[in-house]
Amino acid sequence: MDLSLHYWNFSTPADPARTAGSIAESARIAEEAGFAEFTVMDHYFQMELRGTAEEPMLEAYTTLGYVAALTERMRLSVLVTGVMYRYPGLLAKIVTTLDVLSGGRAQLGIGASWYEREQRGLGVPLVPMGERFERLEETLQICLQMWSDDNGPYAGTYYQLAETLCVPAPLTRPRPPILIGGGGEKKTLLFVARYADACNLFASTTEDVTHKLEVLRAHCEAEGRDYDAIRKTATYLGPVTDDPDAFVADAERYAALGITQLDIMPDGDPVAYTERAAALVPRLRSF
Repeated sequence: MDLSLHYWNFSTPADPARTAGSIAESARIAEEAGFAEFTVMDHYFQMELRGTAEEPMLEAYTTLGYVAALTERMRLSVLVTGVMYRYPGLLAKIVTTLDVLSGGRAQLGIGASWYEREQRGLGVPLVPMGERFERLEETLQICLQMWSDDNGPYAGTYYQLAETLCVPAPLTRPRPPILIGGGGEKKTLLFVARYADACNLFASTTEDVTHKLEVLRAHCEAEGRDYDAIRKTATYLGPVTDDPDAFVADAERYAALGITQLDIMPDGDPVAYTERAAALVPRLRSF
């Protein structure tokens, strides 16, 4: 099993002049320890379920561009891109740019945006949930077309592109992997089966993850998709470094379900957290 560092909080250190250094040092430690991936959130206000909207937050793809220049191996991804925050054709170009400049390490992590206060505050169009999922499907189709040999038009309900030209093409072949985040059973997991290379669930309980994977398997059968070809990842919500033995035992249980990567979230000082979590990488490799 792999570990991924989900750098979600920019409140520590408190001085914004030290933020870049903290990101850089955390990324360096993670890469040297063997973390498979480095991710950030696609938020502009901090999530109110994890803090207050007034806490510091950086733009996701700018941050990953910075991390790309400091690392050589880790996959880089937004966990996950909010579908309403960027026009699909521009999103494909943004991910392509990250892929080219990182030497082929970008992943498109995407989902249906949800943070209404953030969207209202910054003037992002707020549309009904059903429409968000329809836009998500069109966005996935556009990105796939932009990363193919088809430079022709795309005509959807919400997006119309006269050309789907993307030069240079991504370095990753045949294209950057697509990860869809969320556990929605009717739409999200269906889109995983239909379009994605990976999924990301919340590792709330093994029972819940088991159920979500069973739903995904059923969608794969209906879509004619190989379930085993989809990489299964999960965001771990519990403490990690406070009780490493308990975390490792949990990781082994999730690995038995087919989860191949856990995304862990620093609490407190991200550098100190990453240093402690680094010791867990060898213990998880055997799963």
